[in-house]
Amino acid sequence: MRLSDAIAFSWTALIRHRRRSILSILGVTVGVAAVVVLTAAGEGAQRFVSQEFASLGTNLLMVSPGKNETTGALPGLGGAPNDLTLGDARAIERELRGVRLVVPEAMGNDTVSNGERRRQVAVVGTTSGFQETRQLELAKGRFLPPGDLQRGAPIAVIGWKLARELFRSENPVGQVLRLGGWRMRVIGVLEPKGRQLGLDIDDMVMVPVATGMRIFDLHSLNRINVEMRAHTDLDLAKERILTLLAERHDEEDVSVITPDTVVGALNEILLALTLAVGGIGAISLAVAGLGIMNLMLVSVSERTAEVGLLRAIGATRSQVQRLFLIEAVLLSLCGAVAGIALGWAIVKGFVALYPDFPASPPLWAVLSALALALLIGAVFGVLPARRATGLDPVAALAGK
Repeated sequence: MRLSDAIAFSWTALIRHRRRSILSILGVTVGVAAVVVLTAAGEGAQRFVSQEFASLGTNLLMVSPGKNETTGALPGLGGAPNDLTLGDARAIERELRGVRLVVPEAMGNDTVSNGERRRQVAVVGTTSGFQETRQLELAKGRFLPPGDLQRGAPIAVIGWKLARELFRSENPVGQVLRLGGWRMRVIGVLEPKGRQLGLDIDDMVMVPVATGMRIFDLHSLNRINVEMRAHTDLDLAKERILTLLAERHDEEDVSVITPDTVVGALNEILLALTLAVGGIGAISLAVAGLGIMNLMLVSVSERTAEVGLLRAIGATRSQVQRLFLIEAVLLSLCGAVAGIALGWAIVKGFVALYPDFPASPPLWAVLSALALALLIGAVFGVLPARRATGLDPVAALAGK
């Protein structure tokens, strides 16, 4: 019996028991779709994190208060024995060679209002260099002017969404808004930017760093971003910053990280999670394999006369076994193809709703799910196939 004939015979047998076959295929479909969707989510998370930090450039060092012992930990999560001050920012700019920009950040949340319109938004106290390090474009007006870090004028730059909500169709530049108990004059409006490192730039207020620290009664900065000139050795610059601030604070109590460090650490975590959730999908495939085995066992018991006829006309044990194995594999293959299609559709639908999240199933996951489905079909088809070949031809022909 040729392979093409065996496939055609097995396919006909599956069509005859359409309802049962569809139920078995559905189990594999759900398992494969789960693998595709879950791995796509993990892969999308990795890409999203990489894109977020890539927007900051490759020559950036982030200095935050508190010492994190674990390499690659997120900034600001450790204890902070000493404040990270504007004096520290000036010292880095003055004494570190190869520095292009030093941008302090003091963050908080407050209510911003214009007449009866009000919103709760993030507020960042920073300097003119914030525009360059975050790669921001202005729609109207100007950004925060350069000047003495200690002098804080009552001025603000706002995101385009906030401008639209507070001022409607009016031009916000030159108008006054209220930030908590402070009156601030709007000097600029940003072009749409979206979210960046957890901050919605479009719905945010930027004020001079000294003003921000006074508004929130802060004594320590949340972070100092240090952008080095091109081709600067970041590891050497990191060591120099640590040494400089350790001398100023009498101990090493700050963390200095690079975007590459954070991305690398998070990618390792996300890869492990991707593999873990992919494994969960694989378990559901194994459960679907049990369904295929049960279907094939029932099929063998119902088709004893057919098996007897095949043996009577000269089909060997191995040929009969191959027929039932092909049926099991065909069930798995149909379920795998449907699962891949369903998984892709779900991922594409999610990306259409949330275009900023670059979810896409990795090729290795799709191929692995397909191979695993075929393997499971073959493995769980062995027992029914052996049972079919173990039937006595005469008894089987009699339907016993």
